[in-house]
Amino acid sequence: MADIERTALFIDGANLYATAKSLGFDIDYKRLLREFQSKGRLIRAFYYTALIEDQEYSSIRPLIDWLDYNGYAVVTKPTKEFVDSLGRRKVKGNMDIELAVDAMEMAGHIDHMVLFSGDGDFRSLVESVQRRGVRVSVISTITTQPPMIADELRRQADEFIDLIHLVGKIGRDPGERAERMQRYQERPRPTPQAAHAEEEDGE
Repeated sequence: MADIERTALFIDGANLYATAKSLGFDIDYKRLLREFQSKGRLIRAFYYTALIEDQEYSSIRPLIDWLDYNGYAVVTKPTKEFVDSLGRRKVKGNMDIELAVDAMEMAGHIDHMVLFSGDGDFRSLVESVQRRGVRVSVISTITTQPPMIADELRRQADEFIDLIHLVGKIGRDPGERAERMQRYQERPRPTPQAAHAEEEDGE
């Protein structure tokens, strides 16, 4: 039965990034996809993240493009900027609603929902999906201090999987990251003189 179980992944991008970082490793999304494809029939793998639109270069953009071309359904929206009551500039980019809507729509077509998030706001979504007969696994961690997962979400899940136990299966080789960073640093950049000349042309 396990080999025909229909599964969908719902990845809260910012939450998973923060959790992996707190555990000291990077996610290898190719390996992650392969891991869950090997466990049954992977119907869809959703990845949710908010993007700062006016940034000339977003560090997350290459990842988003790669995911888009390599088997993930990427859902993005622009962040909203606001000033809080103390006059501080804040950026808000919450993808909870988008994730919840997709999960409810998918509930009739899957047997197993895997949620990569520790956000307690998802507790009622998990409960609702379970009422439709879907088994829900939640992936986060309790090994950090404080834990990255809200207690109410962990209790609601049919199964809680600590991300630390998946490091060997979905973690990126640290050497590969160093190699990528070196390649990036070695890329040619405009010289200060060239940049200065461009500024003068624009005046």
